[in-house]
Amino acid sequence: MTSVLHLSDLHFGTEQPAVVDALVGLVRACQPELVLLGGDITQRARSAQFAAARRFVDRLAVPTLVVPGNHDIPLFNIVARLLDPYGNYRRAFGPDREPVYSSDTLLAIGVDSTRPQRHKNGYVSSRQIERVARLLDGARPGQLRIVLMHHPLVAAVESDQVNLAGGRENAMRVWSQAGADLLLGGHIHLPYVAPLPARINQQGTWAVQAGTAVSHRIRGGVPNSVNIIDWAPERTRASVCRVQRWDYLVSANSFVPAAEHELALSRQAWRPVEPDPLGVALGYR
Repeated sequence: MTSVLHLSDLHFGTEQPAVVDALVGLVRACQPELVLLGGDITQRARSAQFAAARRFVDRLAVPTLVVPGNHDIPLFNIVARLLDPYGNYRRAFGPDREPVYSSDTLLAIGVDSTRPQRHKNGYVSSRQIERVARLLDGARPGQLRIVLMHHPLVAAVESDQVNLAGGRENAMRVWSQAGADLLLGGHIHLPYVAPLPARINQQGTWAVQAGTAVSHRIRGGVPNSVNIIDWAPERTRASVCRVQRWDYLVSANSFVPAAEHELALSRQAWRPVEPDPLGVALGYR
């Protein structure tokens, strides 16, 4: 069984210490193979906020794949925004804003959907779309294929249409055709699972959105939440993965299961593979 923890929108600078501690406890309890951190790591991209986020990631003590969000670019520091918008991000999490992780059962591809000149709006370029497609084309049988970015590709409510990433139609079509299973996002502080639009969904690809993990900036009463993705390719139902949403429950001071989805992955010829004794892990930190 492969487990992946998907979290987003921590907004360090607005974090709640009790929720942070509860999330660390959840990670230590479930011991995921990988933590996927989908951007808006900080509230205002300040060095102290990135330092706090770095300490949090170090406490998890598991491989973590990180991509930036729009809040990870300075807003009020115009000089930094123009001359070195990712400087504090780079110092905390390294220069690679589009890391890749690969193991026997998992391929996770990071995409940087932020654009300093676009303020909060996200975009995916043709070059980025082609890069991800090449990586998906090279995936091994038995790998769950995940693409992680900050901005959503699919909206659950009409008001979020304005928050969707530019270039999304081409990205969804190409990535689905290339064999993506899950397209993970954040940004809007609203957790949900939805299939891609039927007109472009070539392979049974799903959009999975995370809420805000530890910030007090919750949306409409939706509590802090994270997703746990379970995948067992060695079993007979290898074309199914499970996404569990875990919400922070104040009375329990912990994250508890809140919703569960079994997602059919309608690719052909799923089969287990022999373990790779070396394995590959690229770009996580």
